[in-house]
Amino acid sequence: MNDGEQVFDLLDRRLVQALMVDGRAAFSRIAAVLGTTDQTVIRRYRRLRGAGLLRVLGLPEGERVGLYESRLRIQCVPGAAVAIAEALARRPDTGWVKIFSGGTEVGCLVSSRTREDHEALLLRKLPRTRQVTGVTAQTMLHEYTAGGVRWFARDGLTPEQIAELAPASAPVGGEGGEAEDVVRLDDADHAMLAVLARDGRAGYPELAAAAGRSESTVRRRVEYLRGSGALSFDVEVHSAHLGFGIEAGISATVAPSELAAVGRALAGHPQVPFAAAVTGAANLAATVLCRDQRDLYRYLTEGVGALTAVHRLEVLPVLRQVKRAGLLSDGSRLYDAS
Repeated sequence: MNDGEQVFDLLDRRLVQALMVDGRAAFSRIAAVLGTTDQTVIRRYRRLRGAGLLRVLGLPEGERVGLYESRLRIQCVPGAAVAIAEALARRPDTGWVKIFSGGTEVGCLVSSRTREDHEALLLRKLPRTRQVTGVTAQTMLHEYTAGGVRWFARDGLTPEQIAELAPASAPVGGEGGEAEDVVRLDDADHAMLAVLARDGRAGYPELAAAAGRSESTVRRRVEYLRGSGALSFDVEVHSAHLGFGIEAGISATVAPSELAAVGRALAGHPQVPFAAAVTGAANLAATVLCRDQRDLYRYLTEGVGALTAVHRLEVLPVLRQVKRAGLLSDGSRLYDAS
């Protein structure tokens, strides 16, 4: 059995879910909730991370820190999708990059620090690429899902265990107590976030050294950024290792008056780790994880099919995940699609 086919055991899966609830939770806290020992949790985590099967990443939330973000669908001439996807994946301003089934369409998330950089990609660089035949850009208006822990439909953590692991919420607003629309990041913040983007569980001494601040200052800053919604922790793990053989994107058209209700309904489905209202003709985007094609068919007919407000539905199976949450798949078994 190769890494692409390996399925984690029960403790592995529960460890992954615990980290999805709080990526920086102390191993002792996770062990207590899972009913095992600290050393067992530490050993499992180190084994999975060392094998390239699991990562915890600390990532800035685009809207809260003033990034210019778009979800792109890029149509390509036959045979060009891999090269275009790999070129996009090497850019520091792309998050995830996927090739959809059919091999002529690439999807990606672009997060630019300036409007000029964002417009340069959308208006100049991509349109001038001869192998690109069309580009559709969507802005995410509202995300209905939060945390991604609901899609463990089988033998997952109980609601009580999730509540025990959930991090304490810091007050939303400025550190001086005033509300902010955008959290302003300085050079020290960017240096700290660069470390967290590689290892979301990096210790405070390492973060302090990178930021040039004291450990106590860095600790308070991380807590503030988390509480204000400017920093979140994501677990990078191939869905196949959790028993989900199929990932698909969903693009749906819903009447505006029903959009919020349908979005919330999708967010409540265990198969959906992500659902959001977006701009464009199709105003709802979602990601679906299923165990196999029969499971996907059953979900589309019984899950989405029960939402009568959905007027048009497009299903885009993911053929290959080239980049996840800012990390290239190259050289890591975590994202090996072979």
